[in-house]
Amino acid sequence: MENLSIAIGCDHGGFELKQKVMEHLKSRNIEFKDFGTFSKDSCDYPIYARAVAEAVADGCYKRGIIICGTGIGVSIVANKVKGIRASLCSDTFSARLTRMHNDSNILCMGERVVGAGLALDIVDAWLDAEFEGGRHQRRIDMIEG
Repeated sequence: MENLSIAIGCDHGGFELKQKVMEHLKSRNIEFKDFGTFSKDSCDYPIYARAVAEAVADGCYKRGIIICGTGIGVSIVANKVKGIRASLCSDTFSARLTRMHNDSNILCMGERVVGAGLALDIVDAWLDAEFEGGRHQRRIDMIEG
């Protein structure tokens, strides 16, 4: 597995799950930076989703993880940033395949959709899968076009 550095962020709806994911990243000795939010106080998810997406797009971090209540809002915001391929995942199969086929560089999840145990399995599947290249690279090139 490549030497990973992860940008991570959330809104208030994803705060608790973000804490668990960060503990999990620590246990795997994976470097990360928390882009907020830093409490369960109501906030605007686009601020944090954009911060993570821009950090990944700028090359400061190889990948990102963004969490909100459903994962939908943050995935929409992240995918507005050029060079980002954010994938909303609620199962391990999709998480693995989005890395293998789409070279996903941001994982989005919903705290209200997946429990902590499943979320950590999703994170592991996404982190451990490698992009296959080949015909998939041609498709990535078409997306980036």
